[in-house]
Amino acid sequence: MDENSVLDYLDTALYDVNAPPETELEELSARDSSWINRVQREFESGFRLMADRGPCVTVFGSARVRPSSPMYRVGCRVGRELARAGFTVVTGGGPGLMEAANRGALEAGGVSIGLGVTLSEIEPPNRFTTASITFRYFFVRKVLLVKYATAFVLLPGGLGTLDELFETLNLIQTKKIEPFPVILVGSKHWGGMVDWMRSALYATKMVSPAAMELFLLEDDPAAVAQTIARWRQTRDPKALEPPAMHPASRRISA
Repeated sequence: MDENSVLDYLDTALYDVNAPPETELEELSARDSSWINRVQREFESGFRLMADRGPCVTVFGSARVRPSSPMYRVGCRVGRELARAGFTVVTGGGPGLMEAANRGALEAGGVSIGLGVTLSEIEPPNRFTTASITFRYFFVRKVLLVKYATAFVLLPGGLGTLDELFETLNLIQTKKIEPFPVILVGSKHWGGMVDWMRSALYATKMVSPAAMELFLLEDDPAAVAQTIARWRQTRDPKALEPPAMHPASRRISA
């Protein structure tokens, strides 16, 4: 039995051939139809906002970081360097490090976009955007944050930032999207996670060696922008080699 036959057999084992046919997807309820229409309108609004924006870099980071924090200043520098390099800076539109990146881009005279989402404790978008939209649905917002990105830059963050990081790495690993730079800014913040990935995932063969090559670690905002610019010009994997690594000018690997 060849591989396809095995897969077909496994598929048929997932349902009862004697059960009546399912009709749930044949006739949508009025509620489901209304929901689909709302989702479609959100996508259309996002597509219109992002049309012809030029090369975009999506920046993630914690909403909890205060403007007085040193990391907020790093976020501003990241946004500023990206704008000076000719990139449109896109964030989730919230406060904290998202605001910092938007602010840096705006103050550098660049294009600064906020793709917010309705949350009870946050009122997006922040005030440092040249254009913005607020979505109702998280998944619509996530599609927009990925769809137009030339690269991802991840400042220190919590569950939302981690969610975006690992979902994107998974999309690249499974070839659902083309590979692009995924840069973690702040070795002090991200170093422990990377060590855990080496010991708990790579060492136990939960991930392949290639999975540990899907992202970079960097502390210098200028180097972040330079790395992305090199990648955009060449699409060459070597553009993601040192010096865009920290510490010890090396790729993150096992």
